[in-house]
Amino acid sequence: MTTRSGPAAPPAGRRRGGITAALAVLAALVMPLHRLLPGGAAAGHVRSLVETFLPWTGLLVVPLLAAALLRRSRLALGAVLVAALVWGLLHGRTLAGDRSTGGPADLTVATHNVDDANPDPAGTARAVAASGAQLIALEELTPPARGAYERALARSHPYHAVEGTVGLWSTFPLRGVTATPVVPWRLVLRATADTPRGPVTVYVAHLPSVRLGVGGFTTGRRDAAAGRLDAVLREGPEGPAVLMGDLNGTTDDSALAGVTNRFTSAQAAGAGFGFSWPAALPVARIDQILVSGLTPVSAWTLPRTPSDHLPIAAALRF
Repeated sequence: MTTRSGPAAPPAGRRRGGITAALAVLAALVMPLHRLLPGGAAAGHVRSLVETFLPWTGLLVVPLLAAALLRRSRLALGAVLVAALVWGLLHGRTLAGDRSTGGPADLTVATHNVDDANPDPAGTARAVAASGAQLIALEELTPPARGAYERALARSHPYHAVEGTVGLWSTFPLRGVTATPVVPWRLVLRATADTPRGPVTVYVAHLPSVRLGVGGFTTGRRDAAAGRLDAVLREGPEGPAVLMGDLNGTTDDSALAGVTNRFTSAQAAGAGFGFSWPAALPVARIDQILVSGLTPVSAWTLPRTPSDHLPIAAALRF
């Protein structure tokens, strides 16, 4: 009597490696195709969440690689190496080092969310001014602390404008100061700085915060404010422009695409990722210096102040 047997079962290691391989392939797809993720409230704004921490997707490779080696699965190992290659192609140059273009700069700018509970506003102002920035944007200003910032910067930056919780200090004369609400309690300030190389339109903004909770990543107010900020930028004058502030989002976040698609991040000429928040252990760059009609020469983070954000600065060329 002849007995027929079915096809041989795959080795147990390969079966177990299939899960690791699937996760590695998923990671490799999410990295370049993150804009296809669901972005609405029903999905917990998962797209913004992933995009906020997009460079950290590379950390997924480490446990997946360990799992592939533990299971001795060629399939899993190959998939993990593909994920590592994709991450390297997307972020390797940023991680590699300084991307400054070199050469002289015409304008240096800095921005800092100073924290509304900052115990040393004067010291914070002096620390940011030490960067040599001719234009300084500050966010989360409070009425009690405003005078301390004004006095600390009066000699080095004699021109300034404050609207709500945002302010701009300048070594150049300012004119045409306006303020437009993006949400009832947040404004975007616009002013023209008359530099020796010509006028520059300067915007200072602080968008609403986002939160991660049981309902997902709550970005609704931030996203609505970003849309209003985009409208303000579109109505602005032609010519060189700088947008500075705490946007509570990264330049990878597609919810801010209306703003970031028309501006260049100064961090394109910076070293590394330039993470600015939280100051104790920065994991995301939510503070931004974006430019239009200007070329970033270099960008860097400044030393920590009593704030929960790091100040950032950039050198620009007309």
